[in-house]
Amino acid sequence: MAPPGAVRHASGSTRSAGGSTRAVTRTLSDDPLGGTVRRTVLPSGLRVLTEAIPAMRSVSFGIWVAVGSRDETGPQGGAAHFLEHLLFKGTHKRSALDISSAIEAVGGETNAFTTKEYTCYYARVLDEDLPLAIDVMCDLVADSVLNDADVETERGVILEEIAMHDDEPGDEVHDLFARAVYGDHPLGRLISGTEETVTPMTRRQIQSFYRRRYTPPQIVIAAAGNLDHAAVVKLVRQALRGTPLDTDPAVPAPHRPAAPAVRTKPAATLVEPKETEQAHVILGCPGIDRTDERRFALGVLNNVLGGGMSSRLFQEIREQRGLAYSVYSYASQYADSGLFAVYAGCAPGKVDEVLELTRAELRRVAAEGITEAELARGKGMSKGSFVLGLEDTGSRMSRLAKGELLYGDLMPVDELLARVDAVTLDDVNGLAADLLGRPMSLAVVGPFDRSAFTA
Repeated sequence: MAPPGAVRHASGSTRSAGGSTRAVTRTLSDDPLGGTVRRTVLPSGLRVLTEAIPAMRSVSFGIWVAVGSRDETGPQGGAAHFLEHLLFKGTHKRSALDISSAIEAVGGETNAFTTKEYTCYYARVLDEDLPLAIDVMCDLVADSVLNDADVETERGVILEEIAMHDDEPGDEVHDLFARAVYGDHPLGRLISGTEETVTPMTRRQIQSFYRRRYTPPQIVIAAAGNLDHAAVVKLVRQALRGTPLDTDPAVPAPHRPAAPAVRTKPAATLVEPKETEQAHVILGCPGIDRTDERRFALGVLNNVLGGGMSSRLFQEIREQRGLAYSVYSYASQYADSGLFAVYAGCAPGKVDEVLELTRAELRRVAAEGITEAELARGKGMSKGSFVLGLEDTGSRMSRLAKGELLYGDLMPVDELLARVDAVTLDDVNGLAADLLGRPMSLAVVGPFDRSAFTA
């Protein structure tokens, strides 16, 4: 369900069941805290959103694909991430060096990332170099060659990346926690895949994943900065003409549905023995999905519990007792599930005390709630971090794409701030009683036996 008051634009509502033969453009907002946002749906079902900010001299341009690691079967583990690497290795028009040097020659930057539910390829350039960025980025996403030699080269790079990840216990513990909650569900697997899935993966398998998943209805192009919407749309159409993304009319794919909800595992403890100087622990539980109306209350609750230096957990565990250098809470939200957790990094001998204090604080907030002063501070943190996060074109571009791709709506800034302001003490305390009263899973990476934390 779309958030109340959001600017709604049902995908495909202006076209026939088989898609339109013409592009359809709408102005979504003329936000006083931002620029003019426009959205065009191309005949192929690909969507282009822009935010014109004339005061900027740069533009961030991104191609977002509604495909992530949760779209892989078990044997395909890591295919989306593998593909992300390969698309930069060359197209029918450009070599890998051509791609990188074209953007770097004008002082721009380009990169990509894969998540569990989407993949993004982006570039940031001076406004005058936007036509170049559009041409290069559309070329690499639409028409990559995927040579056998490049597959083998990047396989080695990815295996090294997996090994490097294993050497970072502070990262590994988050993956261990996801596995504790989701088990073998795709949300519980590594985005990178594992050595066992990446090593035997063939070019044919990756190519098949590429062409089946990277289709216009699954793609959102977003740009923010000093730009003209009509010019961006024209440049995108020119760049995609004659490529595999130049397809017959179709309607945009709907955003990933929230039902049926992911079935999580019973609360469990997973320990990864590792000879580290510091122990890394995560205590948490299944949370709420990203369309849950309580997500604004969750943001406030998270800020109060462990969202900053004034938070309860930081003050109790670090400031007053000096038990951990890093301690914080966080929430991850997906289309049909979510996580809420507390992370701490501390000396191995202090883990029991840190866990005891964390559990006690979670029980206290679940039973007693937070105060009016904490509510005000938590709301202020939510609003401030959101608005300050819109100070650059990259974050504005991401906001456009995520709104379209993940929600099917672009919530105006004023509306979002109003939704945070509308959160009440009862909203937060009701959520705390529900969420923090759930059975907790524990993930630990450090110098312990696997049975060290079992009851």
